[in-house]
Amino acid sequence: LVRMQFLQILSRKPGKLEMLFQIPFCRKQFPYTCLATSACIYSKKKKANSYEQVDQEKYKNLVYSVTSYKTSTQTPETLFEEDNLLYGPPVKAVTKTPKNWVPLINPNKRIPPLNSDSNLPRKITLQKTKMPSVTHILQQTLSPQQVFYLERWKQKMIVELGKDGFEKYTKNIFLQGELFHSALESILLSEEVAIKEKSEDGVISGYLSSVEHVLEDISEVKALESGVHHETLQYLGLVDCVAKYRGQLCVIDWKTSEKPKPLLKNTYDNPLQVAAYIGAINHDANYDFQVRCGLIVVAYKNGSPAHPHFMDPDLCSQYWKKWLLRLEEYMGRN
Repeated sequence: LVRMQFLQILSRKPGKLEMLFQIPFCRKQFPYTCLATSACIYSKKKKANSYEQVDQEKYKNLVYSVTSYKTSTQTPETLFEEDNLLYGPPVKAVTKTPKNWVPLINPNKRIPPLNSDSNLPRKITLQKTKMPSVTHILQQTLSPQQVFYLERWKQKMIVELGKDGFEKYTKNIFLQGELFHSALESILLSEEVAIKEKSEDGVISGYLSSVEHVLEDISEVKALESGVHHETLQYLGLVDCVAKYRGQLCVIDWKTSEKPKPLLKNTYDNPLQVAAYIGAINHDANYDFQVRCGLIVVAYKNGSPAHPHFMDPDLCSQYWKKWLLRLEEYMGRN
């Protein structure tokens, strides 16, 4: 009979189930039967709940906003308003512009008609003056991040090779670069005897094999290892090569690397160097032509195909602007 009454109560509406667990009701209906769990719960002293002391009415809106997030009426506009209230309006990125703007292309330069000597590449000796070089300016205006990574690389190499070993390593890299540039100059001047001698040199044979496919696209060499200076901005440099690459006249910079550099950004400040040389040639009276494009060729010692990075006029203009900012920074420090 007791079990029947218990089942009848459970089959009633859910709202009346709480009657089942009230102590007076249990004693009346089940004087000899009691749920052990209920007896255990009510036998202990009820702990004080700190939440019961909170003013429920005061925080009703806050609780509702948290528990009803699925039906939030927030929109992108209201979110932006909240961000503006908390953090203020967004600050637009400030783009620096050079104070002393000089165009990359010289509008006042007159290009004379072709003459009999125009086919001979120019090789002007770099005059030693008080004007800073492009390489020096870039080295003196490296960002803190660039300085950090260069110093970390240097310390890592010293740990691996030792101080004397690192000095020997840098000297060998410099010597290989000189031999490589000398061999390229011989090739571009079509000095077959010199080419054969250079190609037999095991030190640079890998570099020459690396650039072989690039040399096929180069023609009409205008300058080789030639000094340039910007008459207005007063800086100078030594250009590796000025020639046509796939029909476009370019300042060509030959680089050697032990690691692959498939992207232009992997060449760090080299694009700024090329842009600086382009601007210098266009404002140098020793050159009767103007250049609008650049080319950085990264050759590899193991002979794997070099990566040619072509810089069109728009890209050269972008890096020219960055170069002017670096030049202004250097002049400001000196």
